[in-house]
Amino acid sequence: MKPNKPSLILFFLALLCTIIFDWTQQDVFATYAKAIVLPAIFIYFLISNEFEIRKTEGLIFFFCFIGQVFDLMDIEIGGVVSFLIVYLLIVFLFIKEHERIQLTKKDILPISIVVVFIVYLLISVLSLKLDSMMRFNFIYTFYGIVLSVMSYFCFVSYITKGTYIALLMSLMAVSYIFSDIFYIFNQYFSYSVVLVLIRDVTQILAYYFMVEYFLEKARIKNKPIQQ
Repeated sequence: MKPNKPSLILFFLALLCTIIFDWTQQDVFATYAKAIVLPAIFIYFLISNEFEIRKTEGLIFFFCFIGQVFDLMDIEIGGVVSFLIVYLLIVFLFIKEHERIQLTKKDILPISIVVVFIVYLLISVLSLKLDSMMRFNFIYTFYGIVLSVMSYFCFVSYITKGTYIALLMSLMAVSYIFSDIFYIFNQYFSYSVVLVLIRDVTQILAYYFMVEYFLEKARIKNKPIQQ
Protein backbone atom coordinates (compact mmCIF):
# COMPACT_ATOMS: atom_id res chain seq x y z
CA MET A 1 0.00 0.00 0.00
CA LYS A 2 1.28 3.45 -0.87
CA PRO A 3 2.31 5.55 2.14
CA ASN A 4 -0.39 8.19 1.59
CA LYS A 5 -3.28 5.71 1.31
CA PRO A 6 -3.93 4.91 5.01
CA SER A 7 -4.55 8.58 5.85
CA LEU A 8 -6.86 8.95 2.84
CA ILE A 9 -8.76 5.81 3.85
CA LEU A 10 -9.06 7.20 7.38
CA PHE A 11 -10.41 10.45 5.94
CA PHE A 12 -13.17 8.70 4.00
CA LEU A 13 -13.94 6.43 6.96
CA ALA A 14 -14.41 9.57 9.06
CA LEU A 15 -16.69 10.96 6.34
CA LEU A 16 -18.72 7.72 6.31
CA CYS A 17 -18.97 7.71 10.12
CA THR A 18 -20.08 11.35 10.07
CA ILE A 19 -22.88 10.48 7.64
CA ILE A 20 -24.00 7.51 9.75
CA PHE A 21 -23.87 9.36 13.07
CA ASP A 22 -25.55 12.47 11.66
CA TRP A 23 -28.32 10.34 10.19
CA THR A 24 -28.86 8.45 13.47
CA GLN A 25 -28.53 11.71 15.44
CA GLN A 26 -25.60 10.46 17.51
CA ASP A 27 -24.16 13.95 17.95
CA VAL A 28 -21.30 12.99 20.26
CA PHE A 29 -19.97 10.30 17.92
CA ALA A 30 -20.48 12.61 14.92
CA THR A 31 -18.30 15.19 16.67
CA TYR A 32 -15.55 12.61 17.20
CA ALA A 33 -15.76 11.55 13.55
CA LYS A 34 -15.54 15.16 12.30
CA ALA A 35 -12.55 15.78 14.58
CA ILE A 36 -10.59 13.11 12.65
CA VAL A 37 -11.22 14.62 9.22
CA LEU A 38 -8.72 17.48 9.12
CA PRO A 39 -5.76 15.65 10.71
CA ALA A 40 -6.29 12.75 8.28
CA ILE A 41 -6.44 14.91 5.14
CA PHE A 42 -3.51 17.02 6.37
CA ILE A 43 -1.34 13.92 6.82
CA TYR A 44 -2.42 12.73 3.37
CA PHE A 45 -1.31 16.06 1.92
CA LEU A 46 2.05 16.00 3.69
CA ILE A 47 2.89 12.46 2.64
CA SER A 48 1.71 13.01 -0.95
CA ASN A 49 3.75 16.19 -1.20
CA GLU A 50 6.84 14.58 0.38
CA PHE A 51 6.43 16.64 3.56
CA GLU A 52 6.77 19.94 1.74
CA ILE A 53 4.30 22.66 2.70
CA ARG A 54 4.45 26.34 1.92
CA LYS A 55 3.58 29.07 4.39
CA THR A 56 0.27 30.03 2.78
CA GLU A 57 -0.91 26.44 2.58
CA GLY A 58 0.21 25.86 6.17
CA LEU A 59 -1.79 28.89 7.30
CA ILE A 60 -4.84 27.64 5.41
CA PHE A 61 -4.69 24.28 7.18
CA PHE A 62 -4.09 26.02 10.53
CA PHE A 63 -7.14 28.27 10.23
CA CYS A 64 -9.26 25.38 8.90
CA PHE A 65 -8.32 23.49 12.06
CA ILE A 66 -9.09 26.50 14.28
CA GLY A 67 -12.40 27.03 12.50
CA GLN A 68 -13.28 23.36 12.89
CA VAL A 69 -12.54 23.55 16.63
CA PHE A 70 -14.78 26.62 16.99
CA ASP A 71 -17.47 24.82 14.99
CA LEU A 72 -17.31 21.72 17.20
CA MET A 73 -17.44 23.97 20.27
CA ASP A 74 -20.43 25.81 18.75
CA ILE A 75 -18.66 29.20 18.87
CA GLU A 76 -20.16 30.68 15.73
CA ILE A 77 -18.26 33.94 15.25
CA GLY A 78 -14.91 32.24 15.88
CA GLY A 79 -15.61 29.78 13.07
CA VAL A 80 -16.75 32.57 10.74
CA VAL A 81 -13.58 34.62 11.28
CA SER A 82 -11.35 31.55 10.88
CA PHE A 83 -12.88 30.49 7.57
CA LEU A 84 -12.93 34.10 6.39
CA ILE A 85 -9.15 34.04 6.77
CA VAL A 86 -9.04 30.70 4.91
CA TYR A 87 -10.96 32.17 1.97
CA LEU A 88 -8.77 35.29 1.93
CA LEU A 89 -5.65 33.11 1.80
CA ILE A 90 -7.08 31.01 -1.04
CA VAL A 91 -7.94 34.17 -3.00
CA PHE A 92 -4.38 35.36 -2.35
CA LEU A 93 -3.08 32.11 -3.87
CA PHE A 94 -5.31 32.54 -6.90
CA ILE A 95 -4.12 36.10 -7.52
CA LYS A 96 -0.46 35.29 -6.90
CA GLU A 97 -0.04 31.99 -8.74
CA HIS A 98 -2.61 31.68 -11.51
CA GLU A 99 -2.41 33.16 -14.97
CA ARG A 100 -4.57 36.11 -15.82
CA ILE A 101 -7.95 35.00 -17.14
CA GLN A 102 -8.52 35.83 -20.81
CA LEU A 103 -12.21 36.16 -21.69
CA THR A 104 -13.69 35.52 -25.13
CA LYS A 105 -17.10 36.34 -26.55
CA LYS A 106 -18.37 32.80 -26.00
CA ASP A 107 -17.52 33.07 -22.30
CA ILE A 108 -19.70 36.14 -21.69
CA LEU A 109 -23.04 34.30 -21.33
CA PRO A 110 -21.94 31.51 -18.94
CA ILE A 111 -19.89 33.97 -16.86
CA SER A 112 -22.87 36.34 -16.68
CA ILE A 113 -25.03 33.45 -15.42
CA VAL A 114 -22.39 32.62 -12.81
CA VAL A 115 -22.22 36.24 -11.63
CA VAL A 116 -26.01 36.53 -11.37
CA PHE A 117 -26.20 33.21 -9.49
CA ILE A 118 -23.46 34.21 -7.01
CA VAL A 119 -24.97 37.65 -6.39
CA TYR A 120 -28.43 36.13 -5.93
CA LEU A 121 -27.12 33.63 -3.36
CA LEU A 122 -25.19 36.34 -1.53
CA ILE A 123 -28.18 38.69 -1.27
CA SER A 124 -30.60 35.88 -0.37
CA VAL A 125 -28.45 34.51 2.44
CA LEU A 126 -27.53 37.91 3.87
CA SER A 127 -31.20 38.90 3.90
CA LEU A 128 -32.02 36.18 6.44
CA LYS A 129 -32.80 37.70 9.82
CA LEU A 130 -30.49 35.84 12.17
CA ASP A 131 -29.51 37.32 15.53
CA SER A 132 -25.84 36.50 15.03
CA MET A 133 -25.85 37.98 11.53
CA MET A 134 -27.48 41.16 12.81
CA ARG A 135 -24.88 41.51 15.58
CA PHE A 136 -21.92 40.91 13.28
CA ASN A 137 -23.40 42.26 10.08
CA PHE A 138 -20.12 43.66 8.70
CA ILE A 139 -18.21 40.41 9.26
CA TYR A 140 -20.90 38.28 7.61
CA THR A 141 -21.18 40.68 4.68
CA PHE A 142 -17.42 40.72 4.15
CA TYR A 143 -17.36 36.93 4.54
CA GLY A 144 -20.00 36.56 1.83
CA ILE A 145 -18.17 38.92 -0.52
CA VAL A 146 -14.84 37.09 -0.10
CA LEU A 147 -16.50 33.70 -0.67
CA SER A 148 -18.22 35.12 -3.75
CA VAL A 149 -14.93 36.44 -5.16
CA MET A 150 -13.25 33.07 -4.54
CA SER A 151 -16.14 31.23 -6.20
CA TYR A 152 -16.18 33.61 -9.15
CA PHE A 153 -12.48 33.02 -9.79
CA CYS A 154 -12.93 29.24 -9.58
CA PHE A 155 -15.95 29.08 -11.89
CA VAL A 156 -14.54 31.52 -14.43
CA SER A 157 -11.26 29.58 -14.50
CA TYR A 158 -13.17 26.41 -15.32
CA ILE A 159 -15.33 28.12 -17.96
CA THR A 160 -12.36 29.71 -19.72
CA LYS A 161 -9.77 26.95 -19.30
CA GLY A 162 -11.61 23.72 -18.53
CA THR A 163 -8.53 22.17 -16.96
CA TYR A 164 -8.46 19.53 -14.24
CA ILE A 165 -7.09 21.97 -11.68
CA ALA A 166 -9.88 24.43 -12.54
CA LEU A 167 -12.38 21.60 -12.01
CA LEU A 168 -10.91 20.93 -8.55
CA MET A 169 -11.11 24.63 -7.77
CA SER A 170 -14.78 24.71 -8.80
CA LEU A 171 -15.65 21.60 -6.79
CA MET A 172 -13.92 23.13 -3.78
CA ALA A 173 -15.87 26.38 -4.20
CA VAL A 174 -19.21 24.56 -4.64
CA SER A 175 -18.55 22.49 -1.52
CA TYR A 176 -17.68 25.56 0.55
CA ILE A 177 -20.74 27.43 -0.75
CA PHE A 178 -23.13 24.62 0.12
CA SER A 179 -21.45 24.05 3.47
CA ASP A 180 -21.85 27.72 4.45
CA ILE A 181 -25.39 28.03 3.10
CA PHE A 182 -26.60 24.93 4.93
CA TYR A 183 -24.77 26.05 8.06
CA ILE A 184 -26.91 29.20 8.00
CA PHE A 185 -30.02 27.18 7.16
CA ASN A 186 -29.35 25.10 10.28
CA GLN A 187 -29.37 28.31 12.31
CA TYR A 188 -32.46 29.76 10.60
CA PHE A 189 -34.76 26.75 10.33
CA SER A 190 -35.77 24.16 12.91
CA TYR A 191 -33.46 21.17 13.37
CA SER A 192 -33.32 18.88 10.36
CA VAL A 193 -31.14 15.80 9.92
CA VAL A 194 -30.96 16.43 6.18
CA LEU A 195 -29.67 19.99 6.63
CA VAL A 196 -27.04 18.85 9.14
CA LEU A 197 -25.98 16.00 6.87
CA ILE A 198 -25.57 18.23 3.81
CA ARG A 199 -23.64 20.81 5.84
CA ASP A 200 -21.18 18.28 7.26
CA VAL A 201 -20.66 16.27 4.07
CA THR A 202 -20.04 19.34 1.90
CA GLN A 203 -17.64 20.80 4.45
CA ILE A 204 -15.62 17.59 4.59
CA LEU A 205 -15.60 17.29 0.78
CA ALA A 206 -14.40 20.89 0.56
CA TYR A 207 -11.27 19.88 2.49
CA TYR A 208 -10.68 16.97 0.11
CA PHE A 209 -11.02 19.06 -3.06
CA MET A 210 -8.86 21.79 -1.53
CA VAL A 211 -6.05 19.31 -0.82
CA GLU A 212 -6.34 17.77 -4.29
CA TYR A 213 -6.12 21.29 -5.72
CA PHE A 214 -2.92 21.94 -3.73
CA LEU A 215 -1.42 18.65 -4.92
CA GLU A 216 -2.37 19.23 -8.55
CA LYS A 217 -0.88 22.72 -8.36
CA ALA A 218 2.33 21.15 -7.08
CA ARG A 219 2.33 18.57 -9.89
CA ILE A 220 1.98 21.32 -12.47
CA LYS A 221 5.04 22.99 -11.00
CA ASN A 222 6.91 19.67 -11.39
CA LYS A 223 7.35 19.02 -7.72
CA PRO A 224 8.20 15.40 -6.93
CA ILE A 225 5.01 13.95 -5.50
CA GLN A 226 4.55 10.38 -4.34
CA GLN A 227 1.64 8.80 -6.10
